[in-house]
Amino acid sequence: MLRQAQIEQFHRDGFLVVENVMSPNELAGLRAQLETWVDESRQYTQAYGETIDGRSRFDVDPVDHDADHPALRRVSSPTEISEVYYETAIHSSMAEMAGQLIGGSGTRFHHSKVNAKLPHTATTVKWHQDFPFTPHTNDDMITALLMVGEVTADNGPLQVIPGSHKGELFDHWQDGRFSGKVEAEVEAAHCQNYVSCIGPAGSVCFMHTRSLHASGANNTELPRYLFITVYAAEDAMALSDNPLPSIHQGQLVYGVESGQVRMTANQLKLPQKPKGASFFVQQAGLEMA
Repeated sequence: MLRQAQIEQFHRDGFLVVENVMSPNELAGLRAQLETWVDESRQYTQAYGETIDGRSRFDVDPVDHDADHPALRRVSSPTEISEVYYETAIHSSMAEMAGQLIGGSGTRFHHSKVNAKLPHTATTVKWHQDFPFTPHTNDDMITALLMVGEVTADNGPLQVIPGSHKGELFDHWQDGRFSGKVEAEVEAAHCQNYVSCIGPAGSVCFMHTRSLHASGANNTELPRYLFITVYAAEDAMALSDNPLPSIHQGQLVYGVESGQVRMTANQLKLPQKPKGASFFVQQAGLEMA
C-alpha cells in the first residue's frame, strides 16, 4: 500500500504523512462518534468514565472546560467503547501501513486514544519521545496519528524533529518523578527545527516511537481531532505497564506470530504509570511520585 520511496522517507525522517488513508464514510463515522463524546463532556466538570484499570476514560482540561466551551482533551482506549474506532485501529489501511513501516514478521496493537483540541483551547503537549512511556525489548514501534478532521499549522498540529529517532533516548524524569517530557536544556538544543504535520481529514502521520515531538495550542475555530494508535513489532515484549491498558492489547493486526522475542540495545529508566486520566497531569507537574 505504501511506495518504497515512502518507506525510505519514514526511516530517514522518523515520520511520514500519508493523505487519503481513510475514506469519507469511515471518517464520517469517526467524526460523529467523537462529536457525541464532546457533547457528552458538557455535563461534567472533571475527568469521568472508567477504563479497565479504574482510571477516568474521558479527560477534560481543568482550566478551559465548561458546558459552553467544552475542552475534552483525551478519550482513553476508545476501541473498547466504539466499534468504528476498533475497526479503524485493527482492520484498516492505517493498521496495514503501520505494519509495512515496522516490517519484520508482524505487528501488534498496543494502545489507542483520542487527543482533541477544541477551538481556542490552551491544551499543549510538551517535547517528548514515546518510547520512554512504553519501553519494549526493541523499539520497532509506530505511533499512527489519524487526522479525523483537517489539521492546519494553527490548530495545534503535531511538531516533529526530523531524524531525531536516530539519536539519543532522552531522560523524561525530573526531580525524582516521571514528568513525561525532556528537560529545558534538551528542548533548547534539539527541538527548535521542527516540521508541523498537517493535512486534510483522513491523513495519517506515522511517527517512530523515538522521534522528538510536541504540539501547541489551538488558536482557531477549527477543532483538531487525532485518533492515535500505537503499534509494536510482534516480537517486541513490553517492559512496563501499558499506560492505557486495553482488552485489545497484543492483538495481531498485520503479519504472523513468530514466537520469538527480539532485543535491541536501549537504556532508560522505566516510566511511572499516570495516576490520573492522562499524561497531561504528569507533564503539568500535578502528579507527584
